[in-house]
Amino acid sequence: MTTLDTGTKAPAKKRALSFEWLGVAPFIVFAIMFLILPTLYLVGAAFVDEKGGFTLANFAGLGTPQIVAAYWISIRISGASAILGALIGLAIALALIRGKLPLGLRAAVMTFSGVASNFAGVPLAFAFISTLGRLGLATVILKFVFGIDIYKAGFNLLSFWGLTITYLYFQIPLMILIIAPAIDGLKKEWSEAASTLGATPWQFWRYVGLPILWPSFLGTLSLLFANAFGAIATAYALTGSSLNIVPILLYAQIRGDALQNPGLGAALAVGMILITGFANVVYLVISARAERWLK
Repeated sequence: MTTLDTGTKAPAKKRALSFEWLGVAPFIVFAIMFLILPTLYLVGAAFVDEKGGFTLANFAGLGTPQIVAAYWISIRISGASAILGALIGLAIALALIRGKLPLGLRAAVMTFSGVASNFAGVPLAFAFISTLGRLGLATVILKFVFGIDIYKAGFNLLSFWGLTITYLYFQIPLMILIIAPAIDGLKKEWSEAASTLGATPWQFWRYVGLPILWPSFLGTLSLLFANAFGAIATAYALTGSSLNIVPILLYAQIRGDALQNPGLGAALAVGMILITGFANVVYLVISARAERWLK
């Protein structure tokens, strides 16, 4: 009987394994075609000079003042939008989940966040120009109704802070979507136990709640940084070439060989891949550790 049971179960297990791989196959093919192969091509092109020989000059060219400045302003914009987006998103998520707001409001905000986190590119740039441009609706209302001219005060939508504010439109919703499960993982028994022991709500969040959320917060922060660092459509549609960030510089290289060196353009792309890849690895590592607290 044991032999017969083993003989009948083995094929079923093998068949189940084959179906599992069949289900994952589209993702594997997609990743190979649109992620792995292009990345390998860029890495290879970054080590080739104009004559087709091996060179390290392309990576040395990343030290030119124009490219260094582009990387620096990209890092600053990505960091600013990630930090502000993470803090504002965390505050909204805490108010929705742990606060005493109506339950229906959470469903509405989460639905909006799912849409807004993917709303970018030309439509988003046009929306902000129509709202906060020099003749935008909010700009005109502030100027003629309240007597506040934000552009005379120094604000400019086509600038560092203008692009940062635009990025917040999809950074904040993304933060809400990612941090919400971590906040849901905070057990009510913990706050009740802290209250029984005489702890105030502030003490609970300082010594229990925020330390538990801290790994998830840091992980999401790194993901928001990578999300902003690789954004191109919104920045290009909003600022054109007036703001020298890495994606726009790379886009100019792809369109018209502005750098007059395809290998240097490939090295520029490899630098972006390394920075965004590192940020995503940080997110994965920290998120894996954060899940231990939420089980």
